[in-house]
Amino acid sequence: MTSTPYDTTSTEPPDDAMPTTSGATDGPGNVDDELAFGLDIEDDEAGSSEGALSVLRRGLRQSDELRQGLATTVGMGLSVAAGRLAIPVLLEQTINNGVLVDTGVDTGAVLRSAAVMSVVVIAAAFVSWLTQRRLVIRAEAGIANLRIAAFDKVHELSIADHNETRRGVLVSRVTSDAESLSRFAQWGLYSWTIDPTVILGTFCVLVWYSPWLALIVAVAYAPVIPTMRWLQVRQLAAYDLLRTRVGEMLAAFSEAVMGAAVVRAYGAEERTRDQLGRSIAARYRARIRANKYMAGVFVIGDLFGALAFVGVLVAGLAQRDAWGIGAGELIACLFLTTLLHGPIAELGETMDQTQTAVAGWRKILNLLDHPVDVAEADPGVSLDHGPVEVRAEHVTFAYRNAAPVVHDVSVTIPAGTNVAIVGETGSGKTTFAKLLCRLADPVGGTIRLNGVALGELSHAARLATVRMVPQDGFLFDTTIAENVRYGRPGATDAEVEQAFDRLDLDWWIAKLPDGLATKVGERGDNLSVGERQLVALARAALADPGLLILDEATSAVDPETDQALTTAIARLAVDRTLVSIAHRLATAEAADVILVFDAGRLVEQGAHADLVDDDGVYARLHRAWVGNTREVG
Repeated sequence: MTSTPYDTTSTEPPDDAMPTTSGATDGPGNVDDELAFGLDIEDDEAGSSEGALSVLRRGLRQSDELRQGLATTVGMGLSVAAGRLAIPVLLEQTINNGVLVDTGVDTGAVLRSAAVMSVVVIAAAFVSWLTQRRLVIRAEAGIANLRIAAFDKVHELSIADHNETRRGVLVSRVTSDAESLSRFAQWGLYSWTIDPTVILGTFCVLVWYSPWLALIVAVAYAPVIPTMRWLQVRQLAAYDLLRTRVGEMLAAFSEAVMGAAVVRAYGAEERTRDQLGRSIAARYRARIRANKYMAGVFVIGDLFGALAFVGVLVAGLAQRDAWGIGAGELIACLFLTTLLHGPIAELGETMDQTQTAVAGWRKILNLLDHPVDVAEADPGVSLDHGPVEVRAEHVTFAYRNAAPVVHDVSVTIPAGTNVAIVGETGSGKTTFAKLLCRLADPVGGTIRLNGVALGELSHAARLATVRMVPQDGFLFDTTIAENVRYGRPGATDAEVEQAFDRLDLDWWIAKLPDGLATKVGERGDNLSVGERQLVALARAALADPGLLILDEATSAVDPETDQALTTAIARLAVDRTLVSIAHRLATAEAADVILVFDAGRLVEQGAHADLVDDDGVYARLHRAWVGNTREVG
């Protein structure tokens, strides 16, 4: 092996040959489950062991907008409940003091009572509107911030987390799960404030009018409590399963939409349709199961409400003299019994919303509470601008508890060096490159930039120092200028143009119909693969990092674009350290130094000519590449 200023240490190989859902060439396979890294792995039948009240407490702690001013909202809700309870009392007073009097109907008293009841009804309705409006405003603010927090957390997760998570599941946390919580916060909290107060207050007024009639109502509704509890436990598990199935369905749809071109090209429509059908059917079964319990709640309210009303009417008429119940009191008690039916029925619907919200809220909170593998240093260290020396010291990395995909790698890359990393698929080269830009932290060893441990750099310093251009050249659905501006937010159009000029790509911009204002389409689909890479390289040029990592930016492009990319990369490499993941060995031939990975180990390093003469792993790869090139030619 050629002697160089690099040192290398390696041991046993990892199991690193399976593809990932993130598009990386190294790492474990996709886990076809929901958040396999522990965000919410629960038994589908049993649901989570965490109770609803615990989730609600955790959620309120997380959402200041929902928690602040809650006492005021509750007070407003209680006043609405008091207004509802005042109507039966005023009705009883009207009947006894204005209708059933010895001198005949007292029209004045009836009108006065009617006026008072009208004022109470209008006031209660106005306060109810204010309460509901207040809840909606606070709920929307709280859910918006919760969505943002979940979105930010997704971007804090390491590559191990993303490799083990289906994208649609994470999308469902920010969309459907948050939406289920929004409906609960807007109406469910209001119902939980008013309805229990109405129920308790109704029983108190019933006892005041007639303890015996209150007892009949209590006996009639007594089975509701254990039955509701029985249903609540099963509803919670059912809705937890439903939220899981919704996430899986979104993941399946996302995969089918993103892979639409492949599906059509390979005639896989039927297979894809079957997969979508299974996910839809699973979600359908989960919804039916959840609705079964919801329907039971409504039946319970209607059944026991009717029994209570009949019991009060029959007993009140039969025992009116024995119990001292007048016509006004009996009508008031019937009114109160009817008043009970609404809150109990609403509580059933509210419970249904609550179970949905708790299931979604739990999943969002589990995401937010998931520990971040890559913690940013605060305040952290800064580095001077310019080429960066990279030193890896016994670096090892594994995806969770799997075998290492990078094993005990030690190497020093002098500042300003053009380095190519080569190796077979699954050799660990892409994972090592991701460690250099801190998409994950090593499980062992240290990576240093200019002598500073990568984990000690501030977030701003790391972004200013290290940038990576991925193989797919991902672009956002906006203009070329806005996509390049992601490299340095706030850059002017003139600075964006200069980035293309430095890479000798001004001619390409001139060919486009709208120049820098050209729309690239979703994921850059309006551009070719090579053109997307040109934009990605200009983005990196605008960022001007000291260490630039390229994941084979010249693969699968036409000759003209290949030449443009080669020129752009050569210009981009000036005055910075360049690390290229080389799937084509033509890229490696132009590098100052080549690092050869094999089964997660750094096994060779040196210049192209020296490594070919050494007749090792690189020489074997080069012979195979040359043979394939000649066959194609």
